[in-house]
Amino acid sequence: MLTEKDKQAFQDYLTQEGLKFSEQRMQILEIVLQGVKHLTANEIYKNVQKRHPGIGYATIYRTLRLLCEAGLCVELKCEDGICRYEHAADDVHHDHLICTKCGRFVEVVDPQIEKLQDKLFKDNGFLPQRHRMELYGICRQCKK
Repeated sequence: MLTEKDKQAFQDYLTQEGLKFSEQRMQILEIVLQGVKHLTANEIYKNVQKRHPGIGYATIYRTLRLLCEAGLCVELKCEDGICRYEHAADDVHHDHLICTKCGRFVEVVDPQIEKLQDKLFKDNGFLPQRHRMELYGICRQCKK
């Protein structure tokens, strides 16, 4: 969900980088941080194009890169080769179940898995920084 804090953080980041906060960038920010998660650049483009018909893919990709650099969104590079984007400020770490037929994403949270991952870091002398787990299979709808 888009908050004033997110909007201000993006404005501050753009100012710091000497870039303008345009209406198109605002629209991309809103789409990425609101509603449906795990959007592709093409899906974002189609949504923004409704309001800004002249927008190009270069603007979409540049803005997505800026949103990632600003720490507001995360790029998910999946096995299918398609990058998807989601809000980075989710309060709870989550992992993903991904359908190999339809591409559906399901966010999952399991405290036992988190504990096991922490144990693996500790047992192997690693300082945790980040992790991502993606589990691939066929979803309930595609199994039918």
